[in-house]
Amino acid sequence: MATGDRVRAPLLWPVEARLAALLPDLLVFRKPRAPEPELATAQGVLLGVHVTGFTALVDRFSLTCKSEDDLDKLAHIFSYYISDIIEHVLCFGGDILNITGNVLLALWTVEQNQLSDIITLVAKCSLEIQEKFGVYHTREGQDLQLKIGLSAGRISQVIVGDEQRQYLLVIGRDVDDVQLAQRLAQANEIVLSWNCWTLCEQYMFEVEIMKEDEAVKLRDMRITDPFDFDEHFDKCLNYLPHYRTSANTLRTALELDPDSALEQTLRKHIMKNLLKKIDEGQPTEYISEFRTVTMVLVSLEFHKTGWMLHLCHLIQEAALYISTVIEKGGGQLSQIFMFEKGCMFLCVFGLPGDKKPDECAHALESSVSIFNFCWENLTETKLVSISITNGPVFCGVVGAVARHEYTVIGPKVSLVARMITAYPGLVSCDEVTYLRSMLPAYNFKKLPEKMMKNISNPGKTYEYLGHRRCIMFGKRHLIRVRNKNHPLFDREKELEAFQMAQQGCLHQKKGQAVLYEGGKGYGKSRLLAEINLLAQKEEHRVLSLKLKEADSKQHFYAIQTLMAIFFEIDTCPAFYRQECLHKQLCGKVEEPLHCLFNDLFFVKFPLSFEVSHMDDLARQKKIKECFFQVLQEAVRETPLIFLIDEAQHMDAASWEFLGTLLSSAPIIMVMTLMPTSTLCGGAQHVLQSPQAMLKPISKLAANSLLKMACWELGAVSIPQELQIYLLRRCLGNPLYCKALCRDLLSKDILLFHDLQKGEEENSKWETLSANAMKSTMYGIPPVSSEEDQKLYVCTVKDEVNLDTVLLPPLLKEIAVNQLDQLSPEEQLLVKCAAVIGHSFHIDLLQHLLPGWDKHKLLQVLRALVDIHVLRWCNESQEFPAEPISVPFSVEVIEKHKEEKKKSDAGSPLRQKEELFLPQPEVLEFGVPLLREAAWELWPKAQQRALHLECACFLRDLACRCGSCQGGDFVPFHRFAICSIKSSRGTSRFCSYKDTGSVLTQVITDRLQLPSPQDSFQFQTKLSRSREAFTSAPCRSEEEFLDRVSRTLAQASPENDLLTTKPCHCEEILKSVLSPLAQHCLVIGENTCAFYYLLEAAAASLDLSDNYMAFFYLRKASSLLGQPAAFSFLKKRKVKICQFEEATFCRLRSEVCFNMGQMTLAKKLARQALQLLKKNFPWTWFGVLFQTFLEKYWHPCSLSQSADNPSEKKKKLAVLQQRVQCLSLLWQLYNLEATASSRRFACLATLMQKNSAKEFADEAQVVSTYVALSQFSQNVGDREKWLHCEQMAIQKSSLCWFSREGLLATAQLMQTLAYTKLCLGHLDISIKLGFQAHEMCGHLRKPALENLVLSVLFRSAFLKKKFDLCVHVLDSQWALISQGHDILGLACFYSACLDLLLYGKGLLCRPFGECLRFIQYYEHSCVLTSQSNVMLGVHSSLAMWFAQDSQWDLFEYHFSKARQLVKRTNASLFGSHGFVRFLECHVLMLQKVPGGVFMHIPPETPSQVLKYFKEFFSRCVTCPVYHRWVSELKASVMRYGKREVLSLTNIIRPLDTCFTRIWIEGEFLEENKSFDGNLAIQRFDRVTDVKENRDEEEIQECNIKTKKII
Repeated sequence: MATGDRVRAPLLWPVEARLAALLPDLLVFRKPRAPEPELATAQGVLLGVHVTGFTALVDRFSLTCKSEDDLDKLAHIFSYYISDIIEHVLCFGGDILNITGNVLLALWTVEQNQLSDIITLVAKCSLEIQEKFGVYHTREGQDLQLKIGLSAGRISQVIVGDEQRQYLLVIGRDVDDVQLAQRLAQANEIVLSWNCWTLCEQYMFEVEIMKEDEAVKLRDMRITDPFDFDEHFDKCLNYLPHYRTSANTLRTALELDPDSALEQTLRKHIMKNLLKKIDEGQPTEYISEFRTVTMVLVSLEFHKTGWMLHLCHLIQEAALYISTVIEKGGGQLSQIFMFEKGCMFLCVFGLPGDKKPDECAHALESSVSIFNFCWENLTETKLVSISITNGPVFCGVVGAVARHEYTVIGPKVSLVARMITAYPGLVSCDEVTYLRSMLPAYNFKKLPEKMMKNISNPGKTYEYLGHRRCIMFGKRHLIRVRNKNHPLFDREKELEAFQMAQQGCLHQKKGQAVLYEGGKGYGKSRLLAEINLLAQKEEHRVLSLKLKEADSKQHFYAIQTLMAIFFEIDTCPAFYRQECLHKQLCGKVEEPLHCLFNDLFFVKFPLSFEVSHMDDLARQKKIKECFFQVLQEAVRETPLIFLIDEAQHMDAASWEFLGTLLSSAPIIMVMTLMPTSTLCGGAQHVLQSPQAMLKPISKLAANSLLKMACWELGAVSIPQELQIYLLRRCLGNPLYCKALCRDLLSKDILLFHDLQKGEEENSKWETLSANAMKSTMYGIPPVSSEEDQKLYVCTVKDEVNLDTVLLPPLLKEIAVNQLDQLSPEEQLLVKCAAVIGHSFHIDLLQHLLPGWDKHKLLQVLRALVDIHVLRWCNESQEFPAEPISVPFSVEVIEKHKEEKKKSDAGSPLRQKEELFLPQPEVLEFGVPLLREAAWELWPKAQQRALHLECACFLRDLACRCGSCQGGDFVPFHRFAICSIKSSRGTSRFCSYKDTGSVLTQVITDRLQLPSPQDSFQFQTKLSRSREAFTSAPCRSEEEFLDRVSRTLAQASPENDLLTTKPCHCEEILKSVLSPLAQHCLVIGENTCAFYYLLEAAAASLDLSDNYMAFFYLRKASSLLGQPAAFSFLKKRKVKICQFEEATFCRLRSEVCFNMGQMTLAKKLARQALQLLKKNFPWTWFGVLFQTFLEKYWHPCSLSQSADNPSEKKKKLAVLQQRVQCLSLLWQLYNLEATASSRRFACLATLMQKNSAKEFADEAQVVSTYVALSQFSQNVGDREKWLHCEQMAIQKSSLCWFSREGLLATAQLMQTLAYTKLCLGHLDISIKLGFQAHEMCGHLRKPALENLVLSVLFRSAFLKKKFDLCVHVLDSQWALISQGHDILGLACFYSACLDLLLYGKGLLCRPFGECLRFIQYYEHSCVLTSQSNVMLGVHSSLAMWFAQDSQWDLFEYHFSKARQLVKRTNASLFGSHGFVRFLECHVLMLQKVPGGVFMHIPPETPSQVLKYFKEFFSRCVTCPVYHRWVSELKASVMRYGKREVLSLTNIIRPLDTCFTRIWIEGEFLEENKSFDGNLAIQRFDRVTDVKENRDEEEIQECNIKTKKII
C-alpha cells in the first residue's frame, strides 16, 4: 500500500491472492457465459461513498509547488482514510467494485426477497461509517467528509474488452440512482434512492423525505427491544455466500486454492505493467511510484433512446478502438466507468515501464484519432469530449490489504476531470501538455479561461486541432545561436573534423559531409552554432536548418526548406515571394521552367507548354536538376555550407538528393544525428560515402564539466560536495550540467562570496563556509581582462543536503524514460540500488531485494553491466573528486562471508556463483541521472524503510579497518555515549515507525547505535610476531635506529609488522560512514546521524581531508540548530551527551586551526576542555597556579584502576579528547611570538604530557613526547628538546604491535630526521628521512608524508644534492596536488623558489606558477597565520626580483618579510626564512642603488647587525645555519668598515646566477604602488649556456653554503 495500513500483507502471497486483492468478488467468483460484451443482471444493494473536500485538498497541495512531498502526503491521507472505509465495508460483507477518483462503490448481491434485510445491513454499515469516519481533520486545514448514497434493485454487469484486456462495468437505473443520491447528500449525510426506500423495512428508519428529488435522507435507525441487530447480521450472512470464513482475512477470495483457469481470467482485468511486477514477485510496497504521466479522459454521452444491449456494444467498440490506439502510443486504458449520461475512459501515458520520450505528442495524436472515430462510427453518440493533462502523480496501490486498486492521484487528475465538463465537444489540453508536446503552435487554439470547481488555478487551456501540414516559411536557421561570451568546452576534436572537411573540399573540389553523432544534451546544436560562426567569419555562405520529428513524414521537406532559404524567400512577405523568387531564378533557370516551383514554394508562375506535358515523375526529376544547376553555379562564387540539426528526422527524398549533391558539387554538409535513430537507405548511402565522416561526440571530461559549471554559476570555483553532485549526475553531459546549475540557482540553495575580499578571522563557526571554500581552492583560472569584474566563489547553504535535492522535471523525464526501457526485474534492482547510493555492494543490494537469491542477482547485474547501466567500480574510467573505492575488504565482512560459506557448504550453486563473482563486489551507476530519478520514484514511507534497512546493514561496518585494529574513529566513542541509552539497550537510533510500511515495522527494533558490548576482534587480536619481537626498551638512539633498520629490512607479510594489511579507513569513510549518516538523515534519525557525522569528520581529519571534515561538521551543526544568544537559552534540536558536545567542539577546533581561524580554534578548544572537566586558565596568574599543580601532579594509570572495563574506556575516551585539545592549544599559542603566548603553550604541553601518562598507552605517550620535542625546538629550549626526544625513544619499544604504534614510530623517525637536520647532520637526516618515508608509505598518512618530504628536501638542498631535491619535490607534488592543502602548497612553492634561486638551473615548477599562487593566497587566513613559512616565501621572492633589478617589487616583498620576522620562532621554517631575510639585508647594503626605495628607510650596518644578534639569540636550536649567518654578519661588518669587497663569495653574482635557468612563467611588471594589486605580464627568458664553460666560472655562479656536518 502507499501508506497507512494497520493490517500487513503476507510477504509471500500466491499470485491468485494478489490478483484477487485487486479485483471485486463479482469477478473472482463469476463464471464466463458469453463472448464480450458479456451482460448479466442481478439484484443487489449499491453503496456509494463520496469523499468530499478531497479535490479542494488536492488543489491546496498544488499551490505549494512541492509536488513530490505534497503528492506523498496526499496519497498517504487518501489511502489511510479510504482503507478504513474499505475494511469496514468488507466486515459487513460488501464487495468493493471500484475506487474511482474520490468515489468508492460497493455492492451486496442477493436475491430479490432478501433485499430488505440487506438494505438494513447496508444502512447500519453507512451509519457506522459516518460515525467513525465522517470527518477527517488534516494538518493542512482542509477537512475530508463523506457523502453516502444507497440504491437497490436490478444491477446490470457488463464485461467489455477482448481476450487480452477486459473491463467490468455496472450499469442500469439503480446505478444512476446511487450517483444521484450521492449528489443530493450533503457532507456527513446518507441519502437513499426512492426505489431503495420502497424496498426497505421503513419502520426501522428515521428519515426525512426529500419530495422534490424523490429521495430519502437517512437520520438514524430505530433499534427496538425485540430486534437484535446481531441476530439480523447473522441472518444476512446466510445471504452472502462469499463472506469470510476465517478471522485471518477479510475476504474469502484471498484464500482460494490455486486455479490456473481462474488466474488467466483474472489477469485480463489487470494492466500489463502491474502484471509484470506481480509476476516478478515484487511486494505490494515496491509497486507504487511518483512519476510524471499524461492522462487522457474520453467522455462519451449517448442518446437516451439507445437500448442497453446496444449501448453495451457501443462501449465495447469504443473500448477496443481506444485501447488499440492508446497502446500504440505507449499508453494504457486504465479504467472505464459509467455516469448518468454515458461512460468515461481514463487512459494514462507514462505508467511504470511505459515511458516514452514524446508521450504528450502521442497522447494528443491518439486523442484526435479517438475523437474522429467516435463521431464517425458510434451512431448513438451525442457528444464526444476529450481532455489531456500532464503532470506528477502518485501511481500505485491505494486501499486496504484485502482489497486495493492501482490508481493515479494528483492535481492533474482532478484537472482532467474538470476540463471535460468545462470544454465539452472538444479535444482540450492544459498548458504543460501544449508545451511538452513540441508540436507546432498552429496545431492549437487557445481556449477562454473558465471557472472550475475546487480548481483555483487551472492555467491556460488549448484546443488541439490535429496535425496540419507544416509550412516552411518563417522556419529558418538554427534554434540555438552562438553566445560569444559562452566558451565551447572540450570540443577541439569535433571542430578539427570540420576544418579537415573544409580543407578536403578546397583541395579536392569535392563535396564533404561531417555527421556528428551524439546523445541528447551532448551539445550538438551548440557545436553547429560554433561552426556557423566560424564559417561566417571566413565569409562562407551558410544554410542552416533544424528539423523535427514531424518533418520526416513530409516528402522532400528538408530540401524544400533549404532551397527556400537559399533563394531568400523564407522570410519575405507572401505577396512579394513570387517576385523575389523570379529575381533569384533569372539567368539560372529558364523562364518556362519557373512554374515548376509553384507547388513547392507556394507561388503562381504561368504554366508553360513544356511543363504542362510533364508527368509528376518528370517534374520532380526536372526540379532536382534545376536545384543541382543553381547550387553548382553558386558554389563557384562563394563556398556553401549546409548545417542540418537533428538530421535523423530528414525525409528519405531529401537524403537521396543530398547523396547525389555530395558527389556532384563541392558543398560542405554538416549534420547532427542521434545514435539510436534508425536511418533510411538514403541516409545509409551518405554515411557509407568516402566523402562523409561520422564523428561521435564524446562526453565532457571532468575538468571541462566543472569549468562549464563555474561558468554557468558565475563563480571561479565550486565546493567539493557540489563537484561530486554535478559529476555523478552529469557524467559528462553538458545539457545536464547546465540544467542542474540553473535548477540550483532557481532553488536558492547556493551562496556566492567575493573572492577579492580579504579573508578575516571569524568569531562564529556558522560564518566559515566562504573561508573554508577559499582555503581549499587551487587552480583558479586567470583573471578576466575586465578590471572591474568581480570574482566569486560558490558555497552550498548549511541546511541543504545535496543528496536529496530533486532533479529538474526535464532531466527526471529523460532518466525515467531510460529506466522504463529496462525489464521489470532490472527496474526493481536499479530502484533498490538507488536507495543505497551512487556505489553499492551486492550483499547490501541483495538485502533489499525480497526473495532474490545470489544467482538471480548476478544474472540481472550482468545484464545491466552489459548495457552499461551499471559498471564495476574498478572499471570506472573517470570519477569525481571523491572516488568510491572498495570498502568491503574489511575483516568484519570477510568473517560474515565465511559464516555464509559455512552455512552454504556443499551447495554446488553457491560455489559456482562465488567462482564467477567479479572482485571487488562493488558497482556504481554508469548512466547519468538514473540513480537520482529512480530514488525519487519511491514513495516517502517506503523510501525511509529502505534507508533504514541500509542503515541496519552498514551499522556493524562503521569502524576502523582491520589493519587499524578496529575501534571508533573518535576513540572509544561508543563507550562514552552509552550512559544516554536506555537500560534495556534498546534503540535511540531509530524512533521512526510508519504503519504503512511493512519493512519499517520489521526492522525498527533492530537498528540502534553501536553499544559498548560490540566487541572489536581487532582490538584483542595480537600480532603473531609480538612474542618473537623483543619488548626491551631502547636505551639509546642507536638501538632504536638499529631496530628500525632491521624491521624495515625484514618487513614481509609473514612477520605481520609493517605489511600486515593496507589501511582501508578511507574506503570505509566514503562507503560506510558517509552513506550511513546520509541514511540516518533521510529516515529522520538525527541523533544517530550526529554520531556518524562526528565519526566521519574524525576519519576525514585522520586522512588529512580538512574540507570534508568541515563538510561533515557543518551538517552536524545544522542538526543542532542555530546557537542561542545566551547559553541558558540554548535548546538543541538533537539531544546529545556532554562527551559528544565536547568532541564536536574539539573537531571544529582542529578544522578551524587548519583553516587559519586561530581565535575561533582557541575558543572551541577551551570550550571542549571545559566540557571534558579540564579547565584551561585565561590569565597569567592562572597559568602560574596551574603550572605549579601540573609540575607536582602524580599520574594514576587507568590500568591500575578498579573500575569495570566499560567505565575505564569511558575515561579513556575523555582522556583522549583532552590530550588532543591540549595538543591543539600549544600549537595555537606557539604561532604567536609573545611571552604570554609562550607561557600558555608551555602549560598546554605540560598538561598534555600528564594526561598522556594517565592514558597509559605507549603510542600516545610516544606521540606526546614527540610533540613536546617539536615544541621545545620551536621555542629554542635545546635541553628539553633533546630530553623529550630521548624519552620518546625509550617509550617506543612497544609501538610495533598496532597501527597507532607504527604511526607514533613514524612520527618519531620524522622528528629524528628533523633534529639531525637542525643540528647539521645532513647525511643522517637524509637516511632517516628515507626510512620515515617508507613507513609513511605503509601507513597512508599524507600529512605526515608531506612533512617527511619537506625535511628530506631541506637536507638534500643544504647538502647541494639538487637532483635529489627535484625527485623529492616531484613526489611531494604528486602527493599534495591531489588535495586542497594551501599550507602544504605554500611550503612546496617555497622549496621550488629555493631551487630556482640556488639549484644550478634545475626547475621543478615555473616561477610564474609560484608567484601566481602566492598572489592568490597570501591574504588567506591559512597563510597569514603561518609567519614562518611566509617569511621564507617573501624573502625568496625579494631575492628573485633583485636579480632582475625590479627594485619596486623587491621592496614590496622585503617589506612584507620585515613585518613577519618578529612573529617567527626557532623552527626550521622560521630559521630558514630568517636566513633568507638576512641575505636580503646584505644584498640591500651592497647592491641596491641609493634612492630607489620609497617606503623602506635606508638602514645602516649597525641596524642590520641587530637582526643578526636576534637570529643567534632566537635560533639556538637550529645551528645548521649558524656558520652561514656568521659569514653574512662578517660581510656586513666589513661593509661597515668601508672595506670594498666583492660579494662573489657571499651571494651568487646577479648577472650570471640565473643565466642557466630556462624560465617559462609570469612576472610582475613594475608598479610603484605597494597595495598588493599588481599587474601580470608574461615573458620568457632563455639564455644559451656553452657546454665548454670553464669550471671556475661555474663555481663563481654558485653560492658557497657552509654547513655543520
